[in-house]
Amino acid sequence: MPLHQDPRLRECNYGRLNGCPQAALAPLRGRYIDEPFPGGQSYRDVLDATEDFLADLAAQRDGSRILLIAHSANRWALDCLLTGARLEDLVRAPAHWQPGWEYILPPTGPPPARPGPPPARPGAPSRPEP
Repeated sequence: MPLHQDPRLRECNYGRLNGCPQAALAPLRGRYIDEPFPGGQSYRDVLDATEDFLADLAAQRDGSRILLIAHSANRWALDCLLTGARLEDLVRAPAHWQPGWEYILPPTGPPPARPGPPPARPGAPSRPEP
C-alpha cells in the first residue's frame, strides 16, 4: 500500500498549548474555532486545510478507497465537510473515540465549507442587499 504524508492532515497547531493534556485543552476549544490558539491556528484553519486536501483527493483518487490517519481536529473537519455537522457543536462536545470512521467523498470533492448565496438564475431579477 503506498504511503503519502500530507501536511494538511496534521493535528491543529495549538501553539503555546501544544503538548497540553487533553483534559486541560477541552474546556478551551470553543474559544478557538475562528480565532487562532496563541501562537497556533484555529479549528477553522484546520477545516480549510482539510477542505483543500479533499478537493485534491477527489481530483486524484476518484473512486478509490483510501485510509486516512489523522487527529481529532481533522475528523471534525471531515464531519463538517462530508456529513454537514457544525464545527461549533463538534469542538464543544465531549471527546469521542471509536476504532475508525467511514466517509464518502463525492466525485466533485467536498461541498464548500462556507457556502455563499445561491447563484442568480439567468434572467432572474437580482435581489437587493439587506
